[in-house]
Amino acid sequence: MAMLEEKQELVFGLDIGTRSIVGTVGYKDGNRFKILAQRIKEHETRAMIDGQIHDIVKVGESIRAVKELLERDLDTKLTGVCIAAAGRVLRTVTTSVEYTYGMDKELTTEDIYALDTMGVEKAYEEFSKTNDTEMQFYCVGYTAMRYYLNGYVIGNLEGHKAKSVGVDLIATFLPDDVVDGLYKAVEIAGLHVVNLTLEPIAAITVAIPEKFRMLNLALVDVGAGTSDISITKEGTITAYGMLPIAGDSLTDQIVQHCLVDFETAEMIKRQAGEKDTVEYLDIIGLPQTITSAEVMELLKPSIESMTKQVAQIIRDLNGDKPVSAVFVVGGGGMIPGYTEMLAQELGLVKERVAIRGQEVMQTIDFEVPEARKDSLMVTPIGICLSYYEMSNNFIFVTFNDQRVKLYDNGKLSVVDAAIAAGFSNESLFPKRGKGIVYNVNGKSRMARGLQGEAAVITVDGNEADIHTKVINGSKVVVTPSTEGEPVHVELGSLPELKEQMSIKVSGKDISLPKTAYVGGQIQVPSYVIQDGDDIEIANWYTVEQAAALLDMVLTEDIQILVNGVPALKDTKVFDTFTLDFQKKEKAQTLDELLEEDVAKEMAKASQPAPAPEPEPVKKPETPVAVESQPMPSAFVSATLGSIVVMVNGRPVTMTGKKAYVYVDVFDYIDFNLKESKGRSIVCEINNRPADYMEYLKDGDVISIYWREI
Repeated sequence: MAMLEEKQELVFGLDIGTRSIVGTVGYKDGNRFKILAQRIKEHETRAMIDGQIHDIVKVGESIRAVKELLERDLDTKLTGVCIAAAGRVLRTVTTSVEYTYGMDKELTTEDIYALDTMGVEKAYEEFSKTNDTEMQFYCVGYTAMRYYLNGYVIGNLEGHKAKSVGVDLIATFLPDDVVDGLYKAVEIAGLHVVNLTLEPIAAITVAIPEKFRMLNLALVDVGAGTSDISITKEGTITAYGMLPIAGDSLTDQIVQHCLVDFETAEMIKRQAGEKDTVEYLDIIGLPQTITSAEVMELLKPSIESMTKQVAQIIRDLNGDKPVSAVFVVGGGGMIPGYTEMLAQELGLVKERVAIRGQEVMQTIDFEVPEARKDSLMVTPIGICLSYYEMSNNFIFVTFNDQRVKLYDNGKLSVVDAAIAAGFSNESLFPKRGKGIVYNVNGKSRMARGLQGEAAVITVDGNEADIHTKVINGSKVVVTPSTEGEPVHVELGSLPELKEQMSIKVSGKDISLPKTAYVGGQIQVPSYVIQDGDDIEIANWYTVEQAAALLDMVLTEDIQILVNGVPALKDTKVFDTFTLDFQKKEKAQTLDELLEEDVAKEMAKASQPAPAPEPEPVKKPETPVAVESQPMPSAFVSATLGSIVVMVNGRPVTMTGKKAYVYVDVFDYIDFNLKESKGRSIVCEINNRPADYMEYLKDGDVISIYWREI
């Protein structure tokens, strides 16, 4: 710890407040902190307002004065100092992020760090959207409040297998000019900053030890310009807040009421809590007196307004509900009536809102005569103690030739420098190539691209990774990660297409590969699946497709049978079906058959005969509507003939030919052979299966319909 050459164990803490500067010097001995010197100096002018430095030179001169007094007390040269930034300029963002891997993944430290950085990036994006100032802000740190494994809260993600992870995270930001103002004021005093913390963190270090942070508590640090608020529960600090109203707003009221300058009004405010009557000179120079009761009555409305606003911020930070208790520190909180009014606004008993001073300094030893031990000293002592816990400071790092400022929490690494430089988190980690999402038989599938190459990182010329530590002056060079090749999936790689269907062709078992349709069009196995493709795996072939695979040509003289039933070229053949091909019988004796039929008809006509009883008609499973053809009224030529047959229960007159075969019926009825829809056609004559080339005679009963397979 390079702070003092003679006594390196000493820590110099400086609380640069709106009304005063408090310097404390001490050292840690085991678990106790020993204070060797303590000095307080008020600003001679209003060089600071609401916790913000307005006159850097005057503040620097006041710091120098405090430093010189301490050096004289200790007979030691002071060169380094610990400071704190006021809560007025602290901005916090609480956010949540979730990441899904798509498959079980064993989590590593790198995965957790990547998740945290996603959260910090999201917090910065959200903060940037709401930041209505032109100031440049830096992320000064973050706290992972809780992690989630597959949607459930878990203490530590490392080593677990997860499909999804998440984190609730609080990130804190400070503007660059505020930090630079503090640094410059310190430099004017001949000091350099060895540690910087936040005032709410410094105060809570002393006022609420870690063992009490499981409780839902609030700490209110009421200074001169701001009221800083912190919330604890479940073992951690969960939120920070700030109200730009504090002790100075009360002093301003006394200025107006008593017609005095600010310093005189501050004296009246302090003595009103100690004396019954306060004497003072007004701006004319006339002596005046005011009672403490009159001062309290004057300030009561402002205290009520202030505590109402503080109570509302506590509720907002605590999920719209009050805390269990409130600890108050800082000089502004000592004004009479403050704690009672705050308790009333929060709906707490007055004992649950208390000023914290010497009673929380059980591990502090004051080796200074007449040392001040009240609530005003909580934050200055916390600034000293934060050195041991955090060792925070701003450092400068060069990242890809860009100079960036980092808030040093003792754990800075390459990824922190990348975030500060605005380097994309995606460019640190290998990126997968473009993936695709497609459907197979109505179910969605995803294929991911190949993994790219990780970023190439060096720190000061040495090979490094995202976890490599960086210090002040480090030079970081990062070559962005690359994106992998896009996914390449061929249709033939689908497991469904590696299966085969089996049919029996002319008594022999034949195995056929399954086919695939993409967007309704059949595709070859080498087809590359595209994003959004709709794929249907067919478990059937048409007769014509099956014949082509078997190198068969379907000519007009070939009759097709599917499962023993006559079929067409576009009839579908499914797994385990039978398929037969037969030569149709040629009608070489057609004239002889016609002559024989004519002779029979003439014989029937020459002798009376009883009318034949109609044959029973088998009702089709799916009847087909048939339009009856009217019996011709004109004379039919002797060379032609006409017959009447019953088709699906309705008479059909066939005329214009010498003879008729079964397939001629389709010329007289409305039956679309292309609407099979996976069904098989049933053709019957006189209650038995029909042959398509079978000759018809007058009175035949015909049934034609579709049968579900």
